[in-house]
Amino acid sequence: MRARAVLSIVAVAAVCGAMLLSGIAAGVTKAATTVTIKAQNGDFSGTISSPRPKRCANNRTVKVYHQKGKDQNLKVDTVIGSDISSLNGDHYEWSTGNSGAPNGKYYARAVATANCKADSSPTVKNVRNP
Repeated sequence: MRARAVLSIVAVAAVCGAMLLSGIAAGVTKAATTVTIKAQNGDFSGTISSPRPKRCANNRTVKVYHQKGKDQNLKVDTVIGSDISSLNGDHYEWSTGNSGAPNGKYYARAVATANCKADSSPTVKNVRNP
């Protein structure tokens, strides 16, 4: 009888511990992030937004990639510049300035952080005017 009581206590403790850990894990939800990009004659700029802007949009590193193929592929696309976002009015902006990038397809990406999800912008075309 005593062995059953000990086993019951251990089982209840294990279930309570599992519930506690799953509750903690469920409470840490990463916030969505949205990155935009504009290309104008080698200048790349855009915005970054999030429901948690101070944590996920402010001081966030944004990298600009030169897209090599038909689709975005971080394994083969090359980084041509980056910037850290900052507040401008009521939104967060980033800009690489004139990168000297050739004509082609480009996109911006903010990597995931402990509290924020990653995001890639849609692909844009850069056209340099002579």
